[in-house]
Amino acid sequence: MQETVTPRVDTPSPSLRSLSDILDAVEAAAEGGTASVEDILTEVGERSFSPIILVPALILVSPLSGIFGLPTVGAVLIFLTTVQKLFGRPHVWLPSVIKKRSVKAERLIRAVGWLRRPSRWIDARMEKRLTWLVTRGANIATLLTIIAITMVIPLLEVLPFVTSFLATAIAFFAIGLLARDGAFIVLGYVWTCASSAIAYWLMIETGIAG
Repeated sequence: MQETVTPRVDTPSPSLRSLSDILDAVEAAAEGGTASVEDILTEVGERSFSPIILVPALILVSPLSGIFGLPTVGAVLIFLTTVQKLFGRPHVWLPSVIKKRSVKAERLIRAVGWLRRPSRWIDARMEKRLTWLVTRGANIATLLTIIAITMVIPLLEVLPFVTSFLATAIAFFAIGLLARDGAFIVLGYVWTCASSAIAYWLMIETGIAG
């Protein structure tokens, strides 16, 4: 009998119900001189799939995205987490080479501060709506789209701002999954299409696609 893919339904910690809560957890991981992926994972929780997808996406939207190689690391982290959510694992597993990657705590705290204002704006607008877009079947399409984006990000790291645009789309998808808000899922698909068009135009302009 063929096994059916059943994406895991998120049951995040009650303390992680908003973007501001998630940013608080990330900031708590930056108490030392550096903050590693493992530190952030400890604060967010290994069973909170959508927040774990959302955190690196938010970081890639922030000024930290300019650190060479970080978009690729973030994409790999999101890819591994999304695949495991898709196949219904009870908690996130990451290889030690990813867990040990770190950034200076000061830079992470500055990035969190940069994200605070837009996060509060989004938090005030999150609600349960268009819930047919966050059913198990619809979630498969959303998760596959996130996986596709993560496979493209490393290839486009040389193009300015493109990885941040794509990470924004992932962030919208993760917010939709976290809050069961289909409006953010729609926004994620719209942003994905717009980002793909921008990426293609930049590839033409820079001669990468030619």
